[in-house]
Amino acid sequence: MAVQLAAPHTWPAAILPALVATAAAIAHAPSASLATACVLLAICVLMQSAVNTFNDYYDYVKGADSADDNVDPTDAVLVHNNVDPRAALGLAIGFLAAAFTLGGYVIWVAGWIPLAIGVVGAAAVVLYSAGKTPVSYLPIGELVSGLVMGGLIPLACYQALTGAFDLRALLWAVPTIVGVGLIMMTNNTCDVEKDVAAGRRTLPVLLGRGRARRLYRALVLAWPVAIAILVAACFAGGIVVLPFMLLAAWPLVAALLKNPLRPEARIGAMAQICSANVALGAFYAAAILASGAVAAA
Repeated sequence: MAVQLAAPHTWPAAILPALVATAAAIAHAPSASLATACVLLAICVLMQSAVNTFNDYYDYVKGADSADDNVDPTDAVLVHNNVDPRAALGLAIGFLAAAFTLGGYVIWVAGWIPLAIGVVGAAAVVLYSAGKTPVSYLPIGELVSGLVMGGLIPLACYQALTGAFDLRALLWAVPTIVGVGLIMMTNNTCDVEKDVAAGRRTLPVLLGRGRARRLYRALVLAWPVAIAILVAACFAGGIVVLPFMLLAAWPLVAALLKNPLRPEARIGAMAQICSANVALGAFYAAAILASGAVAAA
C-alpha cells in the first residue's frame, strides 16, 4: 500500500525532467557524474512520491475522495483499505525526509543552489495539498506543478551535474513543463463534477469542460511542436531523432485529442498522458544526447 500511495505510474512527471536535464548536462559536460545523476533521480522520485501521498492524505481527511470516484482502487488507498491516515501522513513526511537526506550528497558535490531550489520544491509539495486553501484547489495547480516538477527539476539537476547555474535550462524545460502540467489538467478536467462538489476552483472548473478541452488539445499539439523548435534551435545535431519521435508519439497524441476527458474516461486518459510524457520526454532526451554526440564528433 505504501507503493500504491507513492503512485509509480505518475513518476514520469519526475523522471523525464531529470532525464532531459541529465541529457543536456552530458551534451555540454561529458564528464558529468553518473552517481550524481542517479542520486538526483532518486530525489525527484521521492519528492513525487511525497506529493502523491500528501495529496491522498489531505483528500481523504477532507472527504474529497470517495469509493464512487472513477479511479483505480490503487489510486485511492485510504478509501479502499483500512489504513490509519496518520500512517499515510508519516509516510509522506518520510519520503520528503529521505529526499533531503540524499540531497546532502548533492549539496556536498554542487553547493547550496540545489538546496535552495529543493526548498522551493518542498514548500510546493506541502502547499499543493495542505492548508485551508491548497494549491490543488486553485486554478494555478497546473502551472505550479508544471513549473516545479517540469522546470525546477531540470534547473537544479543541470546545475548539480555541470556546476553552472544556467537559466537556459528553464527554456530547454518548456516541453517538460507542458507535459507535467497536462498530467494535472487531464486529472482535473475529468474530475470537474467531483471538484465542484468538493469546493475546488481548478482551471477546468472555471473554464468548464468544453473550453478546458479546447485549451487542453491546443497544449497537446503545442507540446511536440515546442520540442521540435527547441531541438532545431538549441540541439540541431539531434534533428535526426524528431521523425522517430513523431512516429512513436502520434498515436498517443491522437488518442489524447479524441479523449472526452469525462469521469468515465479518467483511467484511460491518465494512462495516455503518462505514456505520452514517457514517449516525448525520452525522444527529447535522445535528441539532446544525439546533438552532444554530433558536437563531440
